[in-house]
Order: sequence, then C-alpha cells, then structure tokens
Amino acid sequence: MSESEIRKAVKERYANMATSSGSKCCNEDDCCDDSGQPSSGEGVPIEASSVNAGCGSPLLLVSPKEGDVVLDLGSGGGMDIFRASQLVGEKGRAIGVDATPEMVWRARETKSKYGDKYANAEFRLGEIEHLPVESDSVDYIISNCVINLSPDKPAVFRESFRVLKEGGAFAVADVTLPKEIPDSARKDMDSWSACIAGALTDSDYERLLKSAGFQDVRIEHVSDSNIGEYPFSYFSSHIRAKKPTASSLKAP
Repeated sequence: MSESEIRKAVKERYANMATSSGSKCCNEDDCCDDSGQPSSGEGVPIEASSVNAGCGSPLLLVSPKEGDVVLDLGSGGGMDIFRASQLVGEKGRAIGVDATPEMVWRARETKSKYGDKYANAEFRLGEIEHLPVESDSVDYIISNCVINLSPDKPAVFRESFRVLKEGGAFAVADVTLPKEIPDSARKDMDSWSACIAGALTDSDYERLLKSAGFQDVRIEHVSDSNIGEYPFSYFSSHIRAKKPTASSLKAP
C-alpha cells in the first residue's frame, strides 16, 4: 500500500463519519476506555460528542490552566478541543488540526452555533505530519486514537516536538500492540482505517518518541482486546512524554 492509498482510505472513512452521527470507537470493537472524562469546564456540544471516535481520554493526562495552549492532533468533530477551550479560558487557545475537510467544516459549524462561548477554539485543516502551527507555541499536545492512522509516524513525532514549548507535554490516547503483527494484517486497508494495522508496538512507540527528542516516555495500557476478526492482541493506551528544557539537556 502506498502512503497516498492509506491517506485516501482514512479520509473516506472519517468523511463518512463527519456527515453522519453516532459516537463510536475508531475500530468499532469494544476495545476503548472512554469512561473517565474531565469534570472541569462546561462540557461539550452534542454536535461534537456525536462524532467522537476515540480510544481514551487524553485530557485526563494533563492539567491545562488559564492561558495555556492545547493542540489536538486529528481533532475530528472537536469534542476534546471544545472541552479544552473551557479549561484554558479566555487567555488560552485550543487548536484542532484535522486532515479531513468534512470534519473541520463540521467542527467550525458547531463552534459558530454557540457564539462566543468557544471563541478561543479554532480548527485548522492540515496533516499531522505537517502541522500548520508555529514552532515552540504549544503547552500541551493531545490526540485521541489518530496517530496510528498516520503512514509517517516519525514525522508526526518530529512535528509534535517542533511545535511544543520547552517542557511541554505530549499526552495522547492511541492503539498500541504488544508485539509485531503479520504482514497480511499490515496490508489490510480496512484494518488501517479501523486503527489496527497502523498501530505501533509499545517498544517502537517509545523508540520513535525518543528519536524525535522526547524524554520521560510512559505507556499505560488502559484496556486490551483480542476480539472480532483480529487474531492478535492490541491495547487502548495512554502515552505521555515531555519536551526537555534547555537546562535539563545541559544537566550532567
């Protein structure tokens, strides 16, 4: 499969989701753990939560405060961005980036329905491998079951490192694998768009994040699954890492 074929299949799947309704896990199996949600803020519009397709709760992993900037990789209908916008307040910003035009249009339309309530939220069309975001401008990067869909994950991690401020946090929910899966599974287009075939093993996730410059990488398995048509195990995981500060890099 070529990179363009993977991108096309993924965009088609999520374009269809954007023009329909119904919250569901990215792979439609019961592998996800989205039970805990941040209690802070004023909730999210039903128009956003109805197109949620995640495998965890990345905002539970961070503590945005007034004035912070939160970036969501693959923001979809905007559920996490609308919630983050309430946590960072008027002086902060919540930025969602998504490669599917239909998702961006839907999120922007939802925002417009609520007037100034989510004035600090914005949705940008772009690929997470080429973020339309300034360098050293973001306090927190979150993402919910999206990075596994990327055909170029090293680029995602390099771009994440670039846009984070020193000391900034990378905190995402994603599908990970305990070990490498068969080539036949990797080549299954439906499995790619269902968040399985493109998933990294835990060890590769850690290795690639460290190669991009991140420190303090931690991977927590939230739930696991070995059901449906996939004859191997995979995890719904929370992954955390930090962009080091200049002073920490100089420390002996």
